[in-house]
Amino acid sequence: MNQLIKNTGLALLISGLASCADQSGSTTTTSTTGSTNSDTTTKMNAENEKWISLFDGKTLAGWHGYNKAGEIKNWTIEEASLVCLGAAKGDTGGDIVSASEYENFELKWEWKITKEGNSGVMYHVVEDPKYKAPYETGPEYQMIDDIGYPGKLEEWQKTGADYAMNLSNDKKKLKPVGEWNTSKIVFNKGHVEHWLNGEKIVEFEAWTDAWKKEKTEGKWKDFPDYGLAKKGRIALQDHGHKAYFKNIMIREL
Repeated sequence: MNQLIKNTGLALLISGLASCADQSGSTTTTSTTGSTNSDTTTKMNAENEKWISLFDGKTLAGWHGYNKAGEIKNWTIEEASLVCLGAAKGDTGGDIVSASEYENFELKWEWKITKEGNSGVMYHVVEDPKYKAPYETGPEYQMIDDIGYPGKLEEWQKTGADYAMNLSNDKKKLKPVGEWNTSKIVFNKGHVEHWLNGEKIVEFEAWTDAWKKEKTEGKWKDFPDYGLAKKGRIALQDHGHKAYFKNIMIREL
């Protein structure tokens, strides 16, 4: 009987110690998981705080005509969208640029164009009276009616291309004219990415020997300052067609 009692007591003691160990382990795991979730949330909040809106949805504040001062008459606001009225003749005279300059950044926006439309977004744009348009200095993310544009388009002229330099890949999925697209440009110390509707469609390195060769042998051979600036303004193009922009956001890298 005494031996039975001793054995029973020993079993209970071992069971109790195991239970304590399990509870201690469970408590530690819960605490670690909670800490991880908290760290993730803090990181996400910090990332969100880095984004700056370039368009308030109501006014043209933060934008001005390229090399111009005063009222902007060829752009307006329609249903919380920044709208190019297409009043410019040709490809100069109607572009608008951001008040601030940016070096390394991630820029995202939503856009749509009308039938046969043509527009674009440029970056590292230099304002100076010696230049007649932003494209003389700033590389362009092309936006155009790939299907309905009157006249033949080369691949380097189509939507998403690094205009007249780098073509888009086979991941490109462009929405029909009149529907909203989402786009993004990433520029980080010469590494460049173009995104369209969630897919990376262009990727290249600026200022390399290959880049310089493309520049000097193509459309930009007569524009010596094209793409050389490492910091500049964001430009929205008026190419004589109506275009819509909204949710224009940027964060510096």
